[in-house]
Amino acid sequence: MPRKSRYWFPGATYHVYARGNRKEDIFRDDHDRRKYLYYLNDTRHKLPFILHAYCLMSNHVHLLLQTEKVPTEQIFRLLHTRYAMYFNNRHELVGHVFQDRYNAILLDTPSAFIKLSRYIHFNPVEANLVESPEQYPWSSFSSIIASKNDPYISKERTLSFFTEAKLSPEKQYKNYVEQWNEQKEIKESIR
Repeated sequence: MPRKSRYWFPGATYHVYARGNRKEDIFRDDHDRRKYLYYLNDTRHKLPFILHAYCLMSNHVHLLLQTEKVPTEQIFRLLHTRYAMYFNNRHELVGHVFQDRYNAILLDTPSAFIKLSRYIHFNPVEANLVESPEQYPWSSFSSIIASKNDPYISKERTLSFFTEAKLSPEKQYKNYVEQWNEQKEIKESIR
C-alpha cells in the first residue's frame, strides 16, 4: 500500500526532522556532517528549495525549509537516499540509516516560523552540548547573527522579523534566541 502524500504547495514552509534508526547516530564525525551538508546543497541545486535554518545533531537533523517547485518527498528521497548510501558505505554498514521517513510539519504562520527557528538553534543548548547556540558549529545560528556567509542558508526571511531601529536585526535575533533559555530558567525557578 503506498504511503499517503504529505500536504504540499509551492512556497510551503516546513520543519523537517529525521532521526537515526533505533536513535543511533547518523553523524559519527565532522566528515559525515560535511557530507550531509554537501548533499543538502547539491539537492537544493537539483530540486530548488530555500533553507532558512539547520542543526545537525549526532542522531538527528532539523531543517527549516521552504519549497519552490517540488514537494518535500522528492527532496528528501534524493537527499536521504544519497546520504544513507554514503554513510553505510563509509562505515561498512547495511540497512536503514534513518528511522522511518522524515517528518515534516507545515508552518502556517509567521510566529510559527520564527519560534521554530529559535527552537532549532537552541537544540544543542537543550542537549547540554554547549552553553550558547553560537558555540555549536553544526547549525546556521552563527551565520545568521554574523555577517559570515553560509552557502547553505538564506537569512533574509528570519532577519525580517527584527526591525527595531536601535539594534541590528542580527543582534535582535541573537537576543531572541538566547532569551528563551532565560525564560525557561525563570519558569523552572518558580515551580
